[in-house]
Amino acid sequence: MNLPNKLTMFRVILIPFFVVLLLTQGYYGWFKWVALAIFIIASLTDLLDGKIARKYNLVTNFGKFMDPLADKLLVCSAMICLIELGKIPSWVVLIIIAREFIISGFRLIASDNGVVIAASYWGKFKTTFQMIMVVLMIADIPQLWIVTQAVMWIALALTVISLVDYLIKNKDVMKDTK
Repeated sequence: MNLPNKLTMFRVILIPFFVVLLLTQGYYGWFKWVALAIFIIASLTDLLDGKIARKYNLVTNFGKFMDPLADKLLVCSAMICLIELGKIPSWVVLIIIAREFIISGFRLIASDNGVVIAASYWGKFKTTFQMIMVVLMIADIPQLWIVTQAVMWIALALTVISLVDYLIKNKDVMKDTK
């Protein structure tokens, strides 16, 4: 369990605290700001663990698998909370979560065939825009409504683009090798 993997696990541990604080005492209480701070800290660990892993050659199969899973858990938890708070349409979240399930299933099949599929640049851009979208939606600054909506549409587009990219680049994973 090296430092990047510990940071990934820390991100996972922060998720329940984030969710409880975001949904407790209504959306407009001070807990919203603490939840936002936790989300930002958790998001920054995503940047940090990858940089450390690459810089010090600490990339592991656990990290390749768990890092994207931790991102999915964090962002999907946030978006589900935002549906309940009336900040994001459920259909947007359904598309994003469907993509995550498809890619996770794809990774499981690849893993069963001895292949580890690391995150692509499209997937990283998608995650970044989803995290920015969540930050903007939690902050809920009326003057940034248009920016928030634009970021949501970009995140949605990147979600679909990254799905197509994964499927095309890794189409051989679906071929029966037995």
